[in-house]
Amino acid sequence: MKQYRVGIIGATGMVGQRFALLLANHPWFTVSVLAASARSAGKTYGDLMQNRWQLSDPCPEALKTLAVLDAVADIDKITRAVDFVFCAVDMKKDEILALEEAYAKAECPVISNNSAHRAVPDVPMIVPEINARHAEVIPAQRKRLGTKRGFVAVKSNCSLQSYVPALFPLADVADVLVCTYQAISGAGKTFATMPEIVDNVIPYIGGEEEKSEQEPLKLYGEVRDGVIHNAALPRFTAQCLRVPVSDGHMAAVFVRFAPGKKPTKEEIIAAWENFKGAADDLNLPSAPKKFLHYFAEDNLPQTRLQRQLENGMAVSIGRLREDSQYDYKFVCLSHNTLRGAAGGAVLMAEQLCAQNYI
Repeated sequence: MKQYRVGIIGATGMVGQRFALLLANHPWFTVSVLAASARSAGKTYGDLMQNRWQLSDPCPEALKTLAVLDAVADIDKITRAVDFVFCAVDMKKDEILALEEAYAKAECPVISNNSAHRAVPDVPMIVPEINARHAEVIPAQRKRLGTKRGFVAVKSNCSLQSYVPALFPLADVADVLVCTYQAISGAGKTFATMPEIVDNVIPYIGGEEEKSEQEPLKLYGEVRDGVIHNAALPRFTAQCLRVPVSDGHMAAVFVRFAPGKKPTKEEIIAAWENFKGAADDLNLPSAPKKFLHYFAEDNLPQTRLQRQLENGMAVSIGRLREDSQYDYKFVCLSHNTLRGAAGGAVLMAEQLCAQNYI
């Protein structure tokens, strides 16, 4: 496989740190550039991370000597040094839209962890096992931007990747009610930096419920006439809570099928067990061997036990049973900064490289 030079834009934040770990020994990608805000520019990554590293695994030694560039002022320098970039910046939405488009117009593909471009109709939002085909919209986006190589592709909201994969193999889903219980790393926090979460649950995460109700419709959508048309079904309603967990988003899911289309419990489990992802044949290095894992035990999945399943890239499902108001209910779990954030973005980049979009 071809080797690619990559940059991490927003390298000092928690998701940027997760990108650094995942890419330090990647078989296809070599980190050539680290970039962050102007206040971090000019310092080495090792110096910046001395008191800011938030992950349990140590900062990669190979990256410590890299000088951090200014993500905004050094775009020309960065784009000359890389084949594409991963973007995970902490900025206002309009600033992110402008920044990512500036990189794309400099003929640098952008694989984004940010939400700013998710609603743009010609920007693919890809979970490779589910909707790899949405990459087909990239040529239309390039035409709009006036680029030959540059484009923006995004990953979906981190909590979606715990439960939408479990719904996708099921036919005729009409209504979904989901309650998510989301880890503090989803806010870029640890227990040391978020003491208010200890012995507490916060029943509000800004913008999360809107994303949880709208973004699945894009994942279910179809590419037509150079844009992605959102699906009308399933209909989603969501409630999202922040819970005192370091990593791992859990979801309690209630699902109703179209009239006369309710499957048996055995059919649902078989659909999960036999699910073959859309990008499975590409042999991507970050892909889990098995995407969906169903646990028959009443007390599984558990966050501490299953969040690292398949290097944190699998989805765990359990407690499937009939419901008195909906047809069925079940529980899902995924690692929010691996499958849900940096790991999902790396996997999407692998898909786009394997399909020659990058």
